[in-house]
Amino acid sequence: MSEGTRSSPVQMLAFCTGIAFIAFQAWLLFEPQQPLVERPIHLVFALVLLFLYKPLSTQTLPRWLRMGIDVALIGAALGVLAYYLLGFGRLTTRMENVSPIFTIDIVMGATLVFLLLEGARRAVGWILVWVILTFIAYAFWGNLLPGWLNFRGFGLEAATEITTMTTAGVLGITTSTSVSFIFYFILFGSFYGAVGGGQLFIDLAIRAAGRATGGTAKAAIIGSSLMGSISGSAVANVVSTGVFTIPLMKRTGLPAHRAAGVEAIASTGGQLMPPIMGVAAFIMAELLGVPYAQIALAGLIPAVAFYVALIIVVDLGARRDGIRALTAEEVADTAAIGPRLHLILPPLVLISLLISGYSAAYAAVLASISCLVVPFLRPATRIGWKEIAEGLRDAPRQAADVAVPIAAIGLIIAVAVQSNLALKFASSLLTLSEGSIYASLALAMFGCIIMGMGLPTVAAYIIGAVLFVPALEDLGIAPLAAHFFIFYYCVLSMVTPPVALASFAAAAVGNASTVKTSLSAFGFSLVAFFVPFGFVFDPGVLAQGGALQIMLSAFALLISTALWAVAFGGWCGRPLSWSARAPIGLAGLIAVIAPSGSLVWFVAVMVGWLIVGAIAALSRRGPLPIVFTGSPRKGHGPAVS
Repeated sequence: MSEGTRSSPVQMLAFCTGIAFIAFQAWLLFEPQQPLVERPIHLVFALVLLFLYKPLSTQTLPRWLRMGIDVALIGAALGVLAYYLLGFGRLTTRMENVSPIFTIDIVMGATLVFLLLEGARRAVGWILVWVILTFIAYAFWGNLLPGWLNFRGFGLEAATEITTMTTAGVLGITTSTSVSFIFYFILFGSFYGAVGGGQLFIDLAIRAAGRATGGTAKAAIIGSSLMGSISGSAVANVVSTGVFTIPLMKRTGLPAHRAAGVEAIASTGGQLMPPIMGVAAFIMAELLGVPYAQIALAGLIPAVAFYVALIIVVDLGARRDGIRALTAEEVADTAAIGPRLHLILPPLVLISLLISGYSAAYAAVLASISCLVVPFLRPATRIGWKEIAEGLRDAPRQAADVAVPIAAIGLIIAVAVQSNLALKFASSLLTLSEGSIYASLALAMFGCIIMGMGLPTVAAYIIGAVLFVPALEDLGIAPLAAHFFIFYYCVLSMVTPPVALASFAAAAVGNASTVKTSLSAFGFSLVAFFVPFGFVFDPGVLAQGGALQIMLSAFALLISTALWAVAFGGWCGRPLSWSARAPIGLAGLIAVIAPSGSLVWFVAVMVGWLIVGAIAALSRRGPLPIVFTGSPRKGHGPAVS
């Protein structure tokens, strides 16, 4: 039964449940509760909403049976909630590994795990479910595995206690983050989109860059980065902004797969762009035990370098391939910005409150309230009940889509930690890399990309943080840098073939080849692919250290990634052949990875930019030697041109 065919009473029930969810989260701001009270309530709200908004859709069962199963699942979720609320006193005072575990604990624990697996399947698909089931199987039958994977395994009672009766499993750090941070920022993103903030970002980008070389691609990058920083979801951002930007890029001559590739990488990069970044960034703040504002500040310089390099690539690619800009008439077709410019205030309110020291939750709630006030500053942007209802419906719905999968990932964390799998994995990684920091980083990079295939960023990041971060920290890498390293590659996995969720979504929106779109988006992503190696060795890139060091690191990263981008853009006054692009790209790669200000960095930057300068100067004088030129091949992205 699809969403569109559901009965009106079910829609109304889902809407009212969502309102109650919002009210509960608002109450928690003023009356925080014990973890074993607020987390189960939050999780059951999310489960109920997920089952209402995403009913069982298999056509092999009759409609009445599918509805009956959904009702039974909702009833089971409410039964789990009753178990936690009625047993709160016993659950909070019992001694772990000492107090007895009753049959009701095992039954309700198993019920909750089943509900989470089914909810995760409906929210993000089978891949995450199979990963979780693999860890559950390891928990019971790890004693059958050889070598360092071997451990004695858990009994049913121990597994129940570890995963569902404490704050170390499904009610652990992932659910805590959903309760304390993620819900409120999703609330802000939903309301801001409902009042027209997303469309304003796109129109601002078109007005700012539409008439420049490669203007439509630049507008897509700017608009998607701004909206992506608010939405925090690559796929959601592709779907919401791509319907505007991809046809616009195709109109100016970009092939469908390149237009979709630009949108895919731009939307994916939004998870790296402060102030909101992605859901995984909130998990990172919780894992590190630092304020979210510190995470956002640390992510600013790498994100700016990423988007500057991406804009350089599309600019040079447009010059190489002769992609036209928008005409003045086409730019003028966008709605006037002036009457809507005040809609930029809610993000500014959010940023200002975070900088002023307000908690992330309070800042997001106050910014959400501003979304309902700011539109009334001008008659042209006044909203009605329709827009308010849209925000009230979408916020809890999106929150449920996030809360259930990341709570299910709590099972992975519990098993990995309690079985010592994380520490043994870290030890094995160090042994495999023979203690080499570069080899360990490379192995972690490939591991994150492989895990990210088909998984949401937050799922890949949590698993990567559990498995890889301890190994990186053992090599002397700072915790913040280690987490950001894992985070970046889990984000970029969204556009890394063969399974690239953001690229697939963009290809569908743009009616483009999935394979070509994935390759194109991956090619664009290469402009920032090695940036994480840079901030591992240069803490200033993550805004760590004194002001002078941070400014030097920011400048060094920008000119290094720009050099790397020239090689991928393939244009320097004239098209560049691979024999010219290769030394420029090698110099850029070395400059990105080398510590800022080091001799290696200085030599790489000087050599790279001297080559670029020489080619640019020669191109102005006349025909270049054949080694420096190449025939422009219109329609190819940086990975395949």
